[in-house]
Amino acid sequence: MRRSELREHVFCALFCLGFYPENEREEQLEFYFQDINRQKQEEEEELVPSVEAKPKEREYIKERLCHIFDKLTELDKQIDSVSVGWSISRMGKVDLTIIRLAYYEMLYDESVPVKVAINEAVELAKKFGGESSQSFVNGILAKLTTGLEV
Repeated sequence: MRRSELREHVFCALFCLGFYPENEREEQLEFYFQDINRQKQEEEEELVPSVEAKPKEREYIKERLCHIFDKLTELDKQIDSVSVGWSISRMGKVDLTIIRLAYYEMLYDESVPVKVAINEAVELAKKFGGESSQSFVNGILAKLTTGLEV
């Protein structure tokens, strides 16, 4: 699976798990993986290409989610500090999830350059967000890059 596809799975799972209490996240993640497999089977019947998460990729997704949830309070505090006029509670859940994922990568994943994290976040916003999502996500992430190596 390509890195952008893994990132998309992390985004989707992070978005979905955000609606559940911490004690239910592991079970919900298993439902997410089952749903991927079901969609893959249905799409194969229709000859539409799809990407299924293999065990190694599932483990990567699980670890990434665990690390993001561990840092969520810290990430949200920083996001909230730069989002003038937009508290986290007012942000769209899709946009917020994309920003959280990208900011996590910017801070903690040395294999992802800051510019790549921002670009990938904008692509996710184009695909999953609303009309103004890409500019909103880009603007918040640009403010968060202050002091980071770009």
